[in-house]
Amino acid sequence: MYKYLKFFEELSIDDIPEVGGKNASLGEMYRHLKPQGVNLPNGVATTADAYRYFLQEAGINQAITDTLEGLDVTNMHELAACGKAIRDIITNANLPADFEEEIKRGYNELSQKCGHDKSDLVVAIRSSATAEDLPDASFAGQQATFLNIKGDTNVLSAVKECIASLFTDRAIVYRVTNGFDHMKVALSVGIQQMVAVRSECAGVMFTIDTESGFKNAVVVSSIYGLGENIVQGHVSPDDFIVFKPTMAILKHRLGTKKLKMIPTGHSQTKNIPVTQHDQDRFSITDDQVKTLAHWGMLIEEHYGHPMDIEWALDEDDGQLYIVQARAETVQSRRNVNVVEEYKLTEEGKLIATGTSVGSKIGAGKASKIMSVADIDDFKEGDVLVTEMTDPDWVPIMKIASAIVTDKGGRTCHAAIVSRELGIPCVVGTGNASELIEDGQEITVNCGGGGDEGTVYEGILHFDVNRTDITDLARTKTRIMMNIGSPDQAFAYSLIPNDGVGLAREEFIIDSHIKIHPLALLHFDQVKDKALRAQIRALTKGYDDLSQYFVDKLAEGISILGAAFYPNDVIIRFSDFKTNEYANLIGGTQFEPVENNPMIGWRGASRYYDERYKAAFELECQAFKRVRDEMGLTNIKAMVPFCRTLEEAHKVLDIMAEQGLRRGDNGFEAYMMVEIPSNVILAEQFAELFDGFSIGSNDLTQLTLGVDRDNYMVAHDYDENNEAVKSMIREVVHVAKKKGVKVGICGQAPSDYPEFARFLVEIGIDSISLAPDTIIKTTIDLKKTEERLGR
Repeated sequence: MYKYLKFFEELSIDDIPEVGGKNASLGEMYRHLKPQGVNLPNGVATTADAYRYFLQEAGINQAITDTLEGLDVTNMHELAACGKAIRDIITNANLPADFEEEIKRGYNELSQKCGHDKSDLVVAIRSSATAEDLPDASFAGQQATFLNIKGDTNVLSAVKECIASLFTDRAIVYRVTNGFDHMKVALSVGIQQMVAVRSECAGVMFTIDTESGFKNAVVVSSIYGLGENIVQGHVSPDDFIVFKPTMAILKHRLGTKKLKMIPTGHSQTKNIPVTQHDQDRFSITDDQVKTLAHWGMLIEEHYGHPMDIEWALDEDDGQLYIVQARAETVQSRRNVNVVEEYKLTEEGKLIATGTSVGSKIGAGKASKIMSVADIDDFKEGDVLVTEMTDPDWVPIMKIASAIVTDKGGRTCHAAIVSRELGIPCVVGTGNASELIEDGQEITVNCGGGGDEGTVYEGILHFDVNRTDITDLARTKTRIMMNIGSPDQAFAYSLIPNDGVGLAREEFIIDSHIKIHPLALLHFDQVKDKALRAQIRALTKGYDDLSQYFVDKLAEGISILGAAFYPNDVIIRFSDFKTNEYANLIGGTQFEPVENNPMIGWRGASRYYDERYKAAFELECQAFKRVRDEMGLTNIKAMVPFCRTLEEAHKVLDIMAEQGLRRGDNGFEAYMMVEIPSNVILAEQFAELFDGFSIGSNDLTQLTLGVDRDNYMVAHDYDENNEAVKSMIREVVHVAKKKGVKVGICGQAPSDYPEFARFLVEIGIDSISLAPDTIIKTTIDLKKTEERLGR
């Protein structure tokens, strides 16, 4: 029996007052999740009572209290002196003999439980404060962790150092900020089997998307070696997004992973370079990603809320382990009933780009702080510009208007804390600290949507729009969304909607693929050396370059499908014009020059043409993978600019040959109605397709004979023209008669409220809108439906 220690199997989450949040969570998981197949290392924890007993027996309570008296935590020099003084008081005191004896006995028993001789087990010594990792006190990492500890003497020394770390500078500030009495917080020390003494790789995962709050995703980050390099921001990790309902990996992002942290002795580590070969491959396999995601979902289900989890892959036994888990407390606590949108309203000179954290915009004077020793020079409201941050930087991060770092990824310390604080942050810029002058006025923009954050010269104006959707009444008319880049899909999915009426492949091809598909299929025909080098750089790791196109397109489509699952997501096959295709890398060589591309070789006419057919087959392969292999059967395909019935038959035949046959596995094919022939022959087209989506932009152009790209006749371009509305009225009538779905995805209802009302009046099934118009249009159309008695 132990008086001052408890083994993990004895602990539960109810023991937070006794062993702190971290150790209680480890015990809870060891007891309940290890039997479900989650690999967890064993351990033993000292109690809060043992901590208090130590301070009392050593007679140092009053000395600590006196040192803290009158401390101003905003004075960095005073804070540092106070923290060091208290830590010295603790480390210079002796542990009570009976407590020390129990620690040695518990460590020896743990060694034997883990199959080792006495005092032979390598352990991690982790701190667990009784006020840490609580829902209302979420900053983790305030106290110390010591890795690679072995032997009685070293364990005892590390335990005392851990206890002293309750008074690190950052922990003192944390308690003051969160309203905790320093002397009422205790510290439990976890002595945990170090399963990854030599980690092959390690990382973190979140069971919620950390940027948008999308709950159906597990985000996994991985690097080589010990996981500390992720948090410290030294290494850009590999990132993976797993979709919970189907366990499909939606996204693979290859990190640079240039360094690997390895242990060198008693709690000592060093970074060694990673070979170029290992940098160019993913650090873990897809199967390992899925295993981690499955465990993450089990942990989330057990706790009943999204989780922030640390994991490691042991180099010796090749097994994955969960080493720590705590509640995710940023996105899971966000008020999803208030839609907030930040937008720049003026342009500025671009200084740097990096990875965007959050979706806000901040501005101020740049304060370049390259060493923690200089943080007392930082002024409230400044923009922190630095190489990277660690927990010691939190006091100034809390008063920054924005943060910019040279290094780091989405799960580095700067990113995690910025999310906690709600501060815009751009990480991994590479060299922003070299490009930005100290004292220079800058604007940090994370409000552009997607992964990229930008830094501009000057204080730029921006708007913040907030809409409360708590009591938003929904319409009988389906309100769908027009969406561009997959990067915005998770965030936009939180706006009340009935799915996606139009997602354009062009955004995926232009932003994520960047290369003309025929340049990939016929790379040997690309003669320009610079273009060949550019294509090779983008397709690094691919022997079959066409698979790069399929993989990237499938990734983009899958994210769109997952974001709005299980609602319909209608993806339109590529509809670049020849001049737009020519702008892709390698495109000029494979595209003709047309005087009027708007009514030239575009849409369906390309798909069966021998000059492009092989590229269209790649598009079909991506669709099939997303639906059949990734399980996203809510994805529907849409054929654009289909001029004739003969064209429709040819395209549908190719789709069927590629495994996209109407009715198979619930597959549906839609057609854009955007040419007068589509309206005139609507009954015949309705026999071939499952639904119509009206493209009012092109339908207006071709009904009125106006080139919508020609500013000289722009005054005649009007979707509200009665001829256009007559066309739309007719196709809705035919669709109802033939029993096919009919919606609209053109711009008109987003721009003109009266046009949206007209669509409701004629009984259209769905209206697809730009994201920023959905709320106001929904409110307006609800009134229209009530007026019509629906």
